[in-house]
Amino acid sequence: QLQLVESGGGLVQPGGSLRLSCVTAGFTFDSYPMAWFRRAPGKEREWVSHIDRGGETTYYADSVQGRFTISRDNRRNTLFLQMNSLRPEDTAVYYCARFVGRSPANYGSWGRGTQVTVSS
Repeated sequence: QLQLVESGGGLVQPGGSLRLSCVTAGFTFDSYPMAWFRRAPGKEREWVSHIDRGGETTYYADSVQGRFTISRDNRRNTLFLQMNSLRPEDTAVYYCARFVGRSPANYGSWGRGTQVTVSS
């Protein structure tokens, strides 16, 4: 059974940093590209970033380019998102997923996510 468990969220001041983790199970992790999405209050879920199977190629939404870094540890079946220079508009629930496209409509279900709140 596919399992994706996000953690690492919290309350942080603008300009601060957080590192999100996504521990996975139930599939061959290094066979899939992986992604982070987020859903801000009152907004649709959106793609944030994704990474190829080997962790060598990464892609970012314009809104997080240069501030966020996606990475993976295939030995530990874990996906990460390092978030720096956080802004209030980054406040959202963050979700990881096996990447099947940038549109959230491509995904049938989501994990619980982890809440990130950026506020002074």
